[in-house]
Amino acid sequence: MEKDIGKINKNEQSDIIVRIDDFGGQRGLTIREFVTSERYTGFTKAGVRISSTDFPKFKEMINSISDDDMKESEAEEKEQKTLDNEKESTEKSEPKEKEDLPDY
Repeated sequence: MEKDIGKINKNEQSDIIVRIDDFGGQRGLTIREFVTSERYTGFTKAGVRISSTDFPKFKEMINSISDDDMKESEAEEKEQKTLDNEKESTEKSEPKEKEDLPDY
């Protein structure tokens, strides 16, 4: 039995898929990355599986997270913007030097 619960867009080529499935005769919750590209379309190895016996504990952990827990503070947001801006200006102003690598 497979039942897709939902998906979250990760980027242009990847989604995170949440589904209930049977694997090895055991029912569980699977959270995996699904890629759609020219080279490959399908699930990657990236992901996690929660067995049906562990699901109540997993659900309790997820439900213990409040919306406030997931909000970034203004200080964290400013710091991230500053880091992003510094990275952009560094990438634009510094020409990339060719790295001297040994020939093997």
